Amino acid sequence: MVDVGAIDRTAGSAPSTMRPTLAGTRHMVSAGHYLAAHAGFAILEAGGNAVDAGIAAGLALGVVQSDFVNVAGVAPILIRMAATGEVWSVAGLGAWPKAASLDLFLRDYGGAIPVGILRTVVPAAPDAWITALARFGTMSFGEVASAAIRFASDGFAMYPLMAEMIETNAAGYRRWPSSAAVYLPGGRPPRIGELFRQSDLAASLQYMADQERAAAGDRAAGLQAARDAFYRGDIAGRIVAYHRENGGFLAMEDLAAFRAEVEPALRTSFRGLDVYSCGFWCQGPALLQMLNMLEPCDLAGLGHNSADYVHTLTEVVKLAFADRSAFYGDPRRVDVPAAALLSKAYAAERFASVRADRAWSGPPPEGSPRDLGDHRGTDPTLDTSFVAVVDRDGNAFSATPSDASNNTPVIPGTGLCPSSRGSQSWAVAGHPATIEPGRRPRLTPNPAMAVRRGVSVMPFGTPGGDVQTQAMLQTLLNIEVFGMDLQQAVEAPRFATFSFPSSFEPHGVELDRLAIESLLDPAIGPDLAARGHAIQWWQDRNWRAGATCVVRHDLETGIRWAGADPRRPSYAVGW
Repeated sequence: MVDVGAIDRTAGSAPSTMRPTLAGTRHMVSAGHYLAAHAGFAILEAGGNAVDAGIAAGLALGVVQSDFVNVAGVAPILIRMAATGEVWSVAGLGAWPKAASLDLFLRDYGGAIPVGILRTVVPAAPDAWITALARFGTMSFGEVASAAIRFASDGFAMYPLMAEMIETNAAGYRRWPSSAAVYLPGGRPPRIGELFRQSDLAASLQYMADQERAAAGDRAAGLQAARDAFYRGDIAGRIVAYHRENGGFLAMEDLAAFRAEVEPALRTSFRGLDVYSCGFWCQGPALLQMLNMLEPCDLAGLGHNSADYVHTLTEVVKLAFADRSAFYGDPRRVDVPAAALLSKAYAAERFASVRADRAWSGPPPEGSPRDLGDHRGTDPTLDTSFVAVVDRDGNAFSATPSDASNNTPVIPGTGLCPSSRGSQSWAVAGHPATIEPGRRPRLTPNPAMAVRRGVSVMPFGTPGGDVQTQAMLQTLLNIEVFGMDLQQAVEAPRFATFSFPSSFEPHGVELDRLAIESLLDPAIGPDLAARGHAIQWWQDRNWRAGATCVVRHDLETGIRWAGADPRRPSYAVGW
């Protein structure tokens, strides 16, 4: 094992990366868009902590990446406060409304979950941000939302990836006049370099900030007023009216009753490193399962990105995702065998089924975690973004806000697309992520945190749908096993399997497909194909391979390091 605390990050040789690993002594933020990183940094400079800054960046992502992230979408969050060392999860994921019905989808849609408002679950992000701000932050909603309001009102320069996504999904935006008015101004997709404004979205955020400022009482009362503006006030009224007029499910009582849960994060250990994720309502625990299976393996001996290495990681991903399909779901509604799934004994049992010479053909079978005695009390959609922050006091923040705007309508007058995460449920009776009033879908966005006690704290994550945990696994192993600095780790070429049921409706399987970035040695292709993988080459560094952002706080030196993935417009800022 590489002693990451002893890695020389000051060597004088020329950098081998497209960007340098950033270093600072005060605070650092890395986010999925450079304007969001700047928004977070401005809050840190103004005296805010990591939570304040992370929320400012997250809200900004909902503006400058509103093709991938919605202000009224999802926002799973991990927070580590330096004073206690505890890592908390904020469950920024909403449930199906009370009026939703599995029978309706089975009867009227043949078990499909159609594009549009019928896949809407309760929007969770606003409450998740405000809950985190109230419990762990120091600033007001208006302060942390100021950059997002400015970017929405004044506009920002359209950039290549967002322009490409809007043009690619132009037909989706044209389904609804309210969506076309925002994303196809003048009847066409915005061009690179044009100013892109979202005035209704700015007004919605400003309304929340205004209600906070008008509230009588202390900071807590103001934050509650901002929350009520969304979930009980005019914004809620417009959302519900649109659903009522267009056959949707959302009602005022669904919005008013929602609260994002705050709970201890899940954890596993990997060679002395504690790795944390959110709960089994998301796919985050799959990363922990993968690490458990790989812990005893001589990964360095296999050789970085060799055919043996790619094959081994791919088969482990398939095993973890087989369990994800069989067991993961809302723990409030399904008996997830959590302790058994995350046990080292179960991991060893699962890893024993990996064959060095042959790939699983199609998804492997799930395991039998209950036998271990748990007694617990085409490329799919690739939305999502990410933000990581470490502040001057060592507090750490990791969040993966998400929800696309092309598959569900903008609510007229609000600029908002309430969460379409119902696309990650199954219209199948008995499935752990089935459609049921009050049940949450199984979410792909999953922030992570890695802590080596007394040595380092590292929030990290990525967008990318089902690729997320795969990119996060490879990035973490690049750092922990192969001794790469952060920027080397996020830029290193990647691969991803798709031979499992997709998390996105209609949940298809791309049998044996293994996508590999062309920067890997081309000689591994025939070797992997001979083992049964269906190889697809991605050209260079591909945005579909994820866009990992990471901040690492060296507790021994006080240095904050940061890396940001050039596959998307991610950037890090700090000093």
